[in-house]
Amino acid sequence: MIQVIAGKKGSGKTKRLIDLTNATARDAIHDVIFLDDDNRYMYDVDHNVRFVNAADYNVRSTEMFLGFVCGILSSNYDVGTIFVDAFLKLCHTDLAGTEPIVNLLSALGAKQNVDFVLSVSADPEELPAFLKQYLI
Repeated sequence: MIQVIAGKKGSGKTKRLIDLTNATARDAIHDVIFLDDDNRYMYDVDHNVRFVNAADYNVRSTEMFLGFVCGILSSNYDVGTIFVDAFLKLCHTDLAGTEPIVNLLSALGAKQNVDFVLSVSADPEELPAFLKQYLI
């Protein structure tokens, strides 16, 4: 399953994502991952969550992002939820280029029984139709 938290810069997306991450971690029977593009929120995320700074692994494209996520999933069969802050930055894409990767994440999530929660820096009204269906 995919869920999207969308909003303009400064609208509280990351705080909402962190709150959701920490709530999920408290009740989780599986491993929870938080992907970000820097270490700024490392200490805001529950210590039971695996915080990963994707910049440490030189993720520089959509393909690299997908490979990175697949590597995480292939090395840990207990992952149940992956939270992704700054999704557009991590994938090095814009809103128009997100449909293929969102479709791949959706298929991957269904196959591996993993939920993805993505933070997207964009006005919810400006999201493409395929992405609006995932808004929370």
